[in-house]
This record gives sequence, C-alpha cells and structure tokens, in this order.
Amino acid sequence: MDRGNTKQEILEASLELFSVQGFEATSVSQIAGAVGIRKASLYSHFENKQAILDALVKEVLEQYEAHSIFAKADQEKDAGDLPMTPDAAVQMIQGQIRYILHDPSISRARKMLVIEQFQNPELAKLQTKQNYSDVLQYFTGLIARLIQQGVLAEDDPEIMAAQFCLPISVWINLCDREPDREPEVMALVSRHIQQFFKVYQPKEQTVFFQELD
Repeated sequence: MDRGNTKQEILEASLELFSVQGFEATSVSQIAGAVGIRKASLYSHFENKQAILDALVKEVLEQYEAHSIFAKADQEKDAGDLPMTPDAAVQMIQGQIRYILHDPSISRARKMLVIEQFQNPELAKLQTKQNYSDVLQYFTGLIARLIQQGVLAEDDPEIMAAQFCLPISVWINLCDREPDREPEVMALVSRHIQQFFKVYQPKEQTVFFQELD
C-alpha cells in the first residue's frame, strides 16, 4: 500500500468513525486500527487528529462546491437553466436530495456536523452555512429569478424561499434518521413543490385557467 492510498484510507476511515461517534470520541488508535496500520504509521501522514479533521473538511467542501447546486448561490443562472415548471423543479430538487443522502462522503460529513455542532464552534459555523445560509441564499436568488421570468407571482423572495426549502431540509433530516422513509419523503417533496408553484402562480395565469374552466 503506497503512501498516497494510505493517506486517503485514513481520511475515509476517520470520516466513517467521526460520523458515527463524533470527533472527540474517536481516538487515533481507532483510526489506525480501522485502516490496518500502526498508530506510529498514521503519524507519518498526519501530525495529529485535528490535522485529519482539517483535511477532511477541505476535501468534503471541495466536493460539495463542485457538485451541490446550493454551493453555487452567487452564480448567475441563464434563463434556460431555471426550473420553469413545477415538474422541472421537482426533478432538480429530488436529484439534489439523492446526492445529499447517498453520496458517501457528503452523507457522512453531514452526520458528523450534526454530532459536532454543539461541541466544535468551527464545525457549528460550517453546519449553519451548509445547511441553512447557503440553502436559503440559493433559493432566494432562484425564486427572485423565477419572479423576474414571470413564472412566480411577485412577493418577498426570502420568505418564499424559506417556505420552499425549509420543509425540504426537515425531510432530508428525517431520511438521515429513518432511511426507509425516503420514498415517502420524495412523494412529499413533489406534492410540496407542485403546491408552491400553484400558490404563487401569477394572477394572469390564474385568471386564464379559471376562464378555461
């Protein structure tokens, strides 16, 4: 086993242990044992346990920023990339939920943050950023663009974003605790998004469809 592979195995084993029992409760000896190396060998790759955590956070954040739509909150979206219909929004959000729940690194990192948020101030800030601030900022911008495009009625974008995304965050947390409820959650997400678009349908469209009826 070469040095590069060993270092990655240490990171993966550490993340698995941190996500189950937390950073403080995990010892360097446990990490070394999970990898199948001596404790002294681990120190040839990382100075201490904090260095492992720092490397993990950096690696997971890079992956999250590359693949998560929520990490792109400051980027402008072309109109062609916007979910212009409820069905398109359902497909986009359900895809993101599957990524969050099933990508091994992202899923374990999120569980680690849940455990550590009341013990580690830096990880608490990261938990707030990734699971609240970034998400709300992304959806505030998205909904503002949909209002500009005439897809949604004009209202307070930040409040609309909270109404849209915060129930979804609760359902993702539910899946973390009870994975077998994922199909139920996906159905709820679909119904929620469909109703959101209906509630905030522009008045012109509402009148048009009423006339058709």
